[in-house]
Amino acid sequence: MKSHAEAQRRKEVSGDRSQPDTFRSRLCVSAPLREICLMLVGLCLSLNGLNASAQDFARGTLLAPKAFRAAAAKVQPSLVRIEGFGGIAPGVGGGGYQAAGEGPTTGIIVSPDGYIVTSTFNFLRKPPIITVVMPDGRRHVAQLLGRDETRKICLLKVDGVSGLPVPQNAPRDEVKVGQWAVAIGVGFGAHEPSLSAGIISAQSRISTKAIQTDANTSPANYGGPLVDIEGRVLGVCVPLSPGSREEAAGAEWYDSGIGFAVPLEGLSAVLDRLKAGETLKHGFLGVVTEPFGMPPTGAQIKEVQPDSPAAKAGLEKGDKILQIGGADVIDVTHLRSVIGRHFAGDKVEIVIRRGEEQKTLTAELIVPPPPPKPMPMPPMPGERRPMPMPMKPPGSPM
Repeated sequence: MKSHAEAQRRKEVSGDRSQPDTFRSRLCVSAPLREICLMLVGLCLSLNGLNASAQDFARGTLLAPKAFRAAAAKVQPSLVRIEGFGGIAPGVGGGGYQAAGEGPTTGIIVSPDGYIVTSTFNFLRKPPIITVVMPDGRRHVAQLLGRDETRKICLLKVDGVSGLPVPQNAPRDEVKVGQWAVAIGVGFGAHEPSLSAGIISAQSRISTKAIQTDANTSPANYGGPLVDIEGRVLGVCVPLSPGSREEAAGAEWYDSGIGFAVPLEGLSAVLDRLKAGETLKHGFLGVVTEPFGMPPTGAQIKEVQPDSPAAKAGLEKGDKILQIGGADVIDVTHLRSVIGRHFAGDKVEIVIRRGEEQKTLTAELIVPPPPPKPMPMPPMPGERRPMPMPMKPPGSPM
């Protein structure tokens, strides 16, 4: 009896391991959550033992999600949901999948009378019908006015509206690398916008036209705002790529932590041109350059393309490009960035050194010519291809 009683006592103290214990099982399943909760409790209990700086950091970590939601709530009344109907998506076959630029997306109200900025990525299908759903649920037909293909933004206009709320833009000189940034989208039509938080990673990217963020940007928020912690608009989320100017270039980086936003602060002159229905394209000068000196720096002209703006301006092989449009040219890579700050049709002053003489020339940039067609692949062994038509010598009658 004594041994049975002792066994029963031990069973009551330690628990019957042979029987299922629902509560114990739940604790085991929820162990990661339990550890997080214990860490937060420990953090809160240890605040009194931290110095003021550490306390501020800890409180900021705990309050950050609430601040992100508050920033989104401040700008949300100025966001609209955009939908396009019709059009043809390039490259879509019969598979029935969704192509780039399809689906609802986001836009930002920039004037009380119905002007809206969004991303050109949202109109790759060139839809003939565009509608805008206001924050109050009203739907309006919108007109696509102009495009800035260098920044990949465009301007829509909704008629018959007034008194629309316009968000505050963050001054460019107050934007700092490392500050909080929140990318916002309302394209999915939910009551709550989609949020992705990160920091400003870099400024003056893509020919100084964009800021970079590690907040996730994607078709879900292209055309939507990147805002600071106060709800001020840092820029419009767009897909951009430093190495390509294709219409959809940059979209392949979606949700990768490499995102771009185009600041609207100081862009009034561009918006005025978009209101007038202009399409702003990349500028082209028409030179091939190489570095010079030791160590190699600068940009020396290696080749001037015939009948190009450079040729018409009088640039020659061997000229060293010092400035374009008032901006110093540091090297060959920087030259591309400096030219990228201007549009086709812009007249720019070019400062060069030719021998011992320094000259200032003027060139009017044009739209870049189409890239050359790729060379055909050589035939596989045993493959038969039709013989090409013989080419006529230059100057022969057609």
